[in-house]
Amino acid sequence: MADLTQSEPLKTQEPVWQVKTRTRASGLFAIFSGALVLGLALLPLFAGRGLIQDLFFILTMLVLAQLWNLLAGYGGLVSVGQQAFVGVGAYAMFAAAIFAGIDPVAAILLGGLAALVVAIPMGFFAFRLAGAYFAIGTWVMAEVVRLILAQVKPLGGGTGTSLPRSVTSEIWATGWIEQTLDVKASAARDILNYWLALGLAVLVIAAIYALLRSRRGLALSAVRDNPEAAKSVGVDAGLVKWLVFLAASCGTGLAGALIYVQKARLSPDAAFSVTDWTAYVIFIVVIGGLGTIEGPILGVLVFFALQSLLADFGSWYLITLGLIGIVVMLFAPKGLWGLISARTGLHLFPIRRRLEGTGLADKTADTAP
Repeated sequence: MADLTQSEPLKTQEPVWQVKTRTRASGLFAIFSGALVLGLALLPLFAGRGLIQDLFFILTMLVLAQLWNLLAGYGGLVSVGQQAFVGVGAYAMFAAAIFAGIDPVAAILLGGLAALVVAIPMGFFAFRLAGAYFAIGTWVMAEVVRLILAQVKPLGGGTGTSLPRSVTSEIWATGWIEQTLDVKASAARDILNYWLALGLAVLVIAAIYALLRSRRGLALSAVRDNPEAAKSVGVDAGLVKWLVFLAASCGTGLAGALIYVQKARLSPDAAFSVTDWTAYVIFIVVIGGLGTIEGPILGVLVFFALQSLLADFGSWYLITLGLIGIVVMLFAPKGLWGLISARTGLHLFPIRRRLEGTGLADKTADTAP
């Protein structure tokens, strides 16, 4: 007779869940992005000098916009003093190239380091302010830095200075570019700076995306939305803000140094221009979409198109930019990309985590009494 005290294990199936951030659209866009970056890298082989210079401008403004968006859109730190780090990076690069004989390409790294050093005392005072006071405080401190560097006579004082011809004529890799692509020295410098700008833009976007997908990114969003609630679950709000502020400052300094390697002419008013390096950057982020990686990319393209169309209209150009910014904020508070995303559900750089079922898994249940 069979033993009735024992029975076969009961097999059941239960759903398997997995946390995901990527979407089908983001996967396709990643492939497209790789092809696009490769195409842009090869562009100097057949493109004219004018197009290379335009793309250099777009890429450097994109870097500045992404870094400001990291501060304001993801960290809730609305700074109006980012021009301080552009200027410091440029001045550090000039000083290293002129006085220490360091190649301007290598001196770009010193520009980022100098901006990082200056950001420490600025942050010490700025983080004692909040909201509009933080924004005004960063602006005031940027002006203080500008006034200090305007007194440095070896770098031209208030009128500025230029990189000596002996420096610009021997920039790393320009000789190789001249011979390989059969271009003039000035065009070779433009191509080198363009490649550096492309590399910096890719690095900044990739680093920001990786940060936002990490636990630090979750902590940053929590601090932005509700600092007190974030602290209550163990997030060190002060440390998170410091890390983002320093990272954005260093990246802005790198971009500033690179911009002035291209310009080869430096003055305090230009290097610390609140219009060029902060107002335009804010405009790009606002019309593109604050708090998204896609927003600054779309915004910088719109900004460049408007600049190309309206730059000859003088003060009307700035008035038009202001009116467009107001209209976008009124009718599309999340920017143009926010409007597109809301209607299509498209996310090219998804960072939101969602729970998806990936199938069924066998589970054995013990049915013994």
